Amino acid sequence: MRKVVWCAALALDDGEGRLLLAQRPPGKSFAGMWEFPGGKIEPGETPEEALRREIHEELGLALGELTPLTFVSHAYPDFHLVMPVFWVRRWKGTPTPKEGQTLAWVARKDFLSYLDKTPPADVPLLKLLAE
Repeated sequence: MRKVVWCAALALDDGEGRLLLAQRPPGKSFAGMWEFPGGKIEPGETPEEALRREIHEELGLALGELTPLTFVSHAYPDFHLVMPVFWVRRWKGTPTPKEGQTLAWVARKDFLSYLDKTPPADVPLLKLLAE
């Protein structure tokens, strides 16, 4: 039986048609690929709590209202990923890469050009959010 890994991800909207993507740093799985910020849900956490914690740790942001957007369910060879995705338009702070990642505000109209530069689980999100 394949292990199920629960994560939460964020579509951080700058109000100008761009969302924040993070490039995975060297040494991590899918290094160099672009993804929506977020991370693993720890035991006892809700997806919202995990996302707030992860975004504070990774980007130094305090998130405003989290609006449920969609979810991802993807089978990798070693595990199955389940990932609720939330939309955020308001936050406190400036996104600052704290874990060696590169950040980019990407116009939604350009998302389809990232399909081959993102982990397989994020491909449906890029397609969904592309304008």
